[in-house]
Amino acid sequence: MITAVNTVVVWVLDQDAAKAFFTEKLGLQVRMDVPSGDDPRWLTVGPEDQPELQLSLMVPGAPRQDARSAEQLKALLAEGALFGCTFTVEDCHAAVKELSARGVTVLQEPQQKPWGISAIFRDDFGTCHELLQPQHGMPADSSS
Repeated sequence: MITAVNTVVVWVLDQDAAKAFFTEKLGLQVRMDVPSGDDPRWLTVGPEDQPELQLSLMVPGAPRQDARSAEQLKALLAEGALFGCTFTVEDCHAAVKELSARGVTVLQEPQQKPWGISAIFRDDFGTCHELLQPQHGMPADSSS
C-alpha cells in the first residue's frame, strides 16, 4: 500500500519565475530541472531537510489538461482561488517576518488555531499556502 508522499504539484504560470520564488524567497532547493522534449519541463523543489518530498512546479496545459481545462486552471490561479501547501516552521511569527522582508505577500498574520499557529501567504502566481507552527503533540511536531 502507500508508504509515503513523493511529489506534490503546485500550479504556476511561469516555471522560471516559480523557480526563483520558491528558491530565493522560500529557501527551497532545486531537486530536478529537466527539459522533457515535447512535454513540459520537469521542475521540482523541496526543503533541504526533507529530501524525500518534492514540489513539482507545473504550468497548466497539455498533456495533463485539454486547452479549455488549462485555461480554466490558469484563470483560477490568477484569481487566487487555489490553495497549495502547508509548510511547517519552528516559529511562525519569525517566518512571517523573514518572508515579508523577502517580498512575500502575507494574507493572514499568525493566528492561534487548534492545530497550531498558522499564517497564510500567497506565491507570485496567486496560490495561497500556509505556514504552520504545529501545536505541541501534533503529528508534524517532532519535538514530542
